Amino acid sequence: MGSVPLLRPREVIKAFERLGWEVARQRGSHIIMTKTGHIATLSIPDHPYVARGTLRGLIARAGIPLEDFLSELEA
Repeated sequence: MGSVPLLRPREVIKAFERLGWEVARQRGSHIIMTKTGHIATLSIPDHPYVARGTLRGLIARAGIPLEDFLSELEA
């Protein structure tokens, strides 16, 4: 399993958007993303950086392999 980078929230959002997720709303310091046909929602903290453990949890909740997410970062 690869290492999860330390990213800014906008970088995380762009990668998830490339994977089919959409920003649904923002409430306070969290950005909520949804995907049609997917039961889970992703709550991305709008802090200076998204913690590595939080990002790993978001990727798992989205049901995407870590390698797929990392390849979308490079795109």
